Amino acid sequence: MLSNIARLALMPALFSVGFAVADAGAITPRRAPSLSFAQNVYEALPHSYNPPEQYAHRALEAQLRRIAESFNGDIGIAVQDVESGWHTAYDGDTFFPQQSVSKFWVALTALDKVDRGQLSLTRPVTLFRSDITLFHQPIAAQIGASGYTSNVGELMFRALTQSDNTCNDAVLWRIGGPDAVRAFLRAKGISGIRFGPGERMLQSAIAGIQWKQSYAGGGGFYAARDRLPHSVRQAAFERYIANPMDGATPNGIVEALSRLKRGELLSPESTQRLLSIMSNTKTGKLRLKGGLQPGWRLSHKTGTGQVLGSVQAGYNDIGVITAPDGHSYALAVMIRRTSAPLNQRMQAMQNAVRAVISYHEQVANGGSYTTGYRGGSRSGRR
Repeated sequence: MLSNIARLALMPALFSVGFAVADAGAITPRRAPSLSFAQNVYEALPHSYNPPEQYAHRALEAQLRRIAESFNGDIGIAVQDVESGWHTAYDGDTFFPQQSVSKFWVALTALDKVDRGQLSLTRPVTLFRSDITLFHQPIAAQIGASGYTSNVGELMFRALTQSDNTCNDAVLWRIGGPDAVRAFLRAKGISGIRFGPGERMLQSAIAGIQWKQSYAGGGGFYAARDRLPHSVRQAAFERYIANPMDGATPNGIVEALSRLKRGELLSPESTQRLLSIMSNTKTGKLRLKGGLQPGWRLSHKTGTGQVLGSVQAGYNDIGVITAPDGHSYALAVMIRRTSAPLNQRMQAMQNAVRAVISYHEQVANGGSYTTGYRGGSRSGRR
């Protein structure tokens, strides 16, 4: 059997059968084939054979490659059509540092427990100063001497939409800790995803120090990190980039996002809840979201890692983008390491979204492929 691409290559030959070689120096015309002959040839092709769609696939693959290869850093991009399952990727099977993208897995695990009657979103939770973690945690300002009382649902919302580390850790440990998340991933057959030891242990390991609760809040963590010899910090930083304990592959992420959108991971109510919360994400307004066109919607989660010198380890955005006609795509743009300016990182993410939108428009309309890619110069790609 010929592949679809081979059949496409043979189409001109099939419709040139009206000519035959009579001798070494002459071409003798034959009677042109009937329209019914041409129709029979086309109908003999597999039902999945769709030239405009095949062209669109190759064009999108080329665009993602161009975006990635012109970027100053290590980047992985994956796209999956939620409805058909078709996907393409650039460096899609490499494990990239997730950072706060991992909050997505905590929320999935929590909502799965809600679906199974093992967790209530309205369950009161009181946070104390001892619950404070590090880095971005807006809720810390609300935790006074007598604590701050909330509930699991609010904490999960703030963890996703504000990327609040203390809120996320509070949910994580109330659902059973990292082992519970890993068990959820195994039970659902989600591959290509690692889940780390929790915010405190993860960030301490990246910095090369041992966690102490006195580092929480204020500048304690930064002061302890700055006291380390540069060689110690550099070694820990490079170990993390090379083998991130919270690593995930772009392919694994878009597969899970697609399954979530199709309702294969959670109940309909929990599926809608999670996607709705992610559509209210406040972080990363100029990452994936910056590439949307009018009428398109995005449910997403960002991730941003530590910086050493001019290098950042982990700068990400993942999500489900939905067209005005309701068709959805899962998209992950993961940056392992980069010293590119922020605007160049965000531009790469926006260009990936624009490429997907142009792909959708070509497949839907049967028109020509227009990328919307804005390009950029490459400078010292690593």
